Amino acid sequence: MNVAAILAQKGRDVITIAPHTTLAEATHVLAEHRIGAVVVADRDGDVAGVFSERDLARAISRDGAAVLDQPVSSVMTRALVTASSTTHIDALMELMTEKRVRHIIIMDDGRMSGFVSIGDVVKRKIESVQAEAGALKAYIETA
Repeated sequence: MNVAAILAQKGRDVITIAPHTTLAEATHVLAEHRIGAVVVADRDGDVAGVFSERDLARAISRDGAAVLDQPVSSVMTRALVTASSTTHIDALMELMTEKRVRHIIIMDDGRMSGFVSIGDVVKRKIESVQAEAGALKAYIETA
């Protein structure tokens, strides 16, 4: 299974915010959509970074609640971790583990085509393992 299969099931819609969005506003977006991270994109849709719950926690720990009035561009993760739609799910899991990230931007032909979380990956991996176990069980029962 590759990323394209994950995106086919979950969809390719990506929640984005502008770099000037305050941390308070961005936090509301995370809560409203029940997500752990959001892509920060400029007016042209070019990805500038990712703002996550981790970024928020680090900022508040460092600077206190006053940080909530700052723009996400001041604390977002700028070192983008990306993959493509053709990336295999095992390689995606390895990349997430190696880079210690929970969200990966999917880029195809130089443009963002999706956003995948560790939850998306684990869900599809479990479905795959369950399907394989069911097929093996059916094979054994008919043998």
